[in-house]
Amino acid sequence: MQFETLVYEVKDFVATVTLNRPQVLHALNAKVFDELEDIFTDMDENRAVRVVLLTGAGEKAFAAGADIKELAQTDESSGAEKARRGQEVLSLIESCGKPVIALVNGFALGGGCELAMACTMRIASEKAKLGQPEVKLGLIPGYGGTQRLPRLVGDSRALKMLLTGEMIGAEEALRIGLVDEVVAHEGLMARGMELATAIAAASPLAVLGCMEAVRRGGRLSARLGQREGMEVEAEIFGRLCGSKDKAEGTRAFLEKRAPVWMGR
Repeated sequence: MQFETLVYEVKDFVATVTLNRPQVLHALNAKVFDELEDIFTDMDENRAVRVVLLTGAGEKAFAAGADIKELAQTDESSGAEKARRGQEVLSLIESCGKPVIALVNGFALGGGCELAMACTMRIASEKAKLGQPEVKLGLIPGYGGTQRLPRLVGDSRALKMLLTGEMIGAEEALRIGLVDEVVAHEGLMARGMELATAIAAASPLAVLGCMEAVRRGGRLSARLGQREGMEVEAEIFGRLCGSKDKAEGTRAFLEKRAPVWMGR
């Protein structure tokens, strides 16, 4: 698949999606959203993909935000439509059925920070800078930032970022829970690939089951009580017990060999 604004590669069950508009630090415009939608719609049913790495080309940025030239042309009606379009695509990434690891290699501001938050987890370079500076444009985040950020870091920390519009560094992002790990800048892709490879080695059905259980019972949705959440867990556990992957995994363990996953 060839794209204007993205580079898309698949190898050994790991897809790498690279934002590629370096002249504007990978700002998110309508074309980027269209191409992200095409890629993640394809990956949802693509058995050759088990894990996704999402990053920005070069050394400076993951994604610097929304395309301000496009944004400047919006009015009340088209602005709401633009926000809903961004929310739709980021929700597709969040629920695509494959773990998506954001490799935050530089600036992740505005829509770029929102894109990272829609991923399953976030690994940051020591040089990363994250923030939601929309108030400085007379706006609020429009692609889910006011909803995902409090769920990750808590209301007061989220409001501190949202109301000041200030950037924070990688270590502060790690401290408050906005990113999951900080690594040396030159080791970011290697660490992402290491993590992706470990996930890709597991049963794809089991990986999907873990994600479903957390999403249905945890903070990515209206939180269930512990009893209701454990019932969700039991339901998914039972479903997997009837799968070919479970039969293969247990058989391989007993036979002391590596399993061959079928995703069924």
